Amino acid sequence: MNTNDTSLASRTANDFSADKMEFAADVIAGLSQPRKSLSCRWFYDARGSALFEDITELPEYYPTRTETLILRAHAEEIAARTKAGSLLVEYGSGSSRKTEILLSAIASLAAYVPIDVSDAALEEARVRLAERMPDLRVFPVVGDFLAEIDLPKDLARRPRLGFFPGSTIGNLTRSAAADLLHTMGLRLGSSSRLVVGVDLVKDPAVLVPAYDDAQGVTAAFNLNLLTRINRELDGDFDLDQFRHEAIWNAGESRIEMHLLSLRAQRVHILDKTFEFGAGEHVHTENSHKYSLDDFTALARRAGYRTLDRWVDDKSLFSVHDLVFDPA
Repeated sequence: MNTNDTSLASRTANDFSADKMEFAADVIAGLSQPRKSLSCRWFYDARGSALFEDITELPEYYPTRTETLILRAHAEEIAARTKAGSLLVEYGSGSSRKTEILLSAIASLAAYVPIDVSDAALEEARVRLAERMPDLRVFPVVGDFLAEIDLPKDLARRPRLGFFPGSTIGNLTRSAAADLLHTMGLRLGSSSRLVVGVDLVKDPAVLVPAYDDAQGVTAAFNLNLLTRINRELDGDFDLDQFRHEAIWNAGESRIEMHLLSLRAQRVHILDKTFEFGAGEHVHTENSHKYSLDDFTALARRAGYRTLDRWVDDKSLFSVHDLVFDPA
């Protein structure tokens, strides 16, 4: 990487919001590593969120429809364990479509608190829920999973049910996943519950197409990160010179998404210059897969007891109902 003498802070202080400053710093740090990477947290601008919704409807992408079937089959059991007057706090809510299953089943909720990095997705969900469930109080929070929740005083001390669907937990390493679950438990409160969607280990012939579909929607989703860098950070990526790849890493039990540089090339971002070799990979996302027992053990390390765990009839996906009970 070559740079000039202008610092990132001085270049962007007057031009960018705090969020864009963080985006810029993260991108530059990731591309400055010997093995280049970009964080999947930046996938979800408005177009990225829309593309992900398209992915969830693809025939190859089994997680969304399978988790939805499990939730429909067991929503009443989840509702029966939920205290009256609880808040439903969802981490990485996206469109909140699966959440409607729980919102419909739990009649005694005090409010729904969706947390997501995409304000566009939150607004779309808020408008839709206002039409379908006009009596439901909704308090969207734009931010990461551990964003502070600023709630009205009458809701601040309510019991909380956490919801973490979509196997988003799989984006993290196992140690980071345990840390995140523990911190969620501390934020939700002692004896709180957390319902988590977890993708299961299976044949790579099923896994890889789910992340590299025939229509190229996942490729567009991955490449859109470069479009966002071009738009927001004055980048000059040539998208035709990068290709999406999904790889099964058996040793780490995860699908990896990469962007492959098709030739030797130079890319500018703000005042930085980055060199890419022909065939060089930029690692953009991990999606770790678990066995049932492996995830149950991880949840135990994070301070949870497992109340129940459900699997579809093809053993593709699982949903775990946990209670935070640290020793």
